[in-house]
Amino acid sequence: MIHFLAAAAPLQWSALGLSPVALHLGAFQIRWYSLAYIAGILIGWWYLLKLLDQPGAPMARRHADDLVFYATLGILIGGRLGFVTFYQPQIWRHPVDVLKLWEGGMSFHGGAFGVVVAILLMARKHGLSALRLHDYVACCAPFGLFFGRIANFVNGELWGRPTTLPWGMVFPRAPDNLPRHPSQLYEAGLEGIGLFLLLAFFFWRTDARYQPGKLLGLFLVGYGLIRFSLEKVRAPDAGLEHLSWGLTMGQTLSFPMIFVGIWFIVTAKGRRVRVEPIAGGPSVA
Repeated sequence: MIHFLAAAAPLQWSALGLSPVALHLGAFQIRWYSLAYIAGILIGWWYLLKLLDQPGAPMARRHADDLVFYATLGILIGGRLGFVTFYQPQIWRHPVDVLKLWEGGMSFHGGAFGVVVAILLMARKHGLSALRLHDYVACCAPFGLFFGRIANFVNGELWGRPTTLPWGMVFPRAPDNLPRHPSQLYEAGLEGIGLFLLLAFFFWRTDARYQPGKLLGLFLVGYGLIRFSLEKVRAPDAGLEHLSWGLTMGQTLSFPMIFVGIWFIVTAKGRRVRVEPIAGGPSVA
């Protein structure tokens, strides 16, 4: 009987021995959150080069360095400003705190907007197709989403709603001692692995990359539906649990993504043109 009760006890996040700090170097600390961003950017960069090796690439490999630089700035600036604006507007009372990225607090939707602006600037600088650049960047984005959600779990933050499921987990920083959905892992699996596999299939097995906007649309619809659905098991940020229109902030920001993505997918075939490669190789009809 004692063994049964022990087995039935909820999982404890604290029992995993996780720490937000990956490495202590004296007074200097390297956090898993920072490493997650670095890993997402570097692996996304590597994968982008693999995509550019295929016929009909929208830019040369030499452009990839510029794109990664612009996109990184977009992620950091847009992600932080989005979080402060939509989730923690009180931070604006102390503007210096906006710069404290090491304390966490990034918004995917803000980061996505930042990347859009960055790609537009980069495309204009080099005379490239901004829409086709978005298609290729969309295929790489799931890496960052995966590592970011894993870092959220390691930090013991962004936990889910209370649950009676056997894998429910007690997070010590939650406002109660109830087992909750490890929603960070759900998001890592669906937004990271699931979305990557979806986009990889359409890139490598179909002609989607020759229909400007289609891969971007698939990403927007995929992420939007996943995030909208998982908000039902993810605990909303404090103060944003019950917005007057009946949705959480995450659902509110994801809703337009779904419709914009559908529009890109539906209209993509009409934008199909002969694709002349930037980096050499055969053109693609």
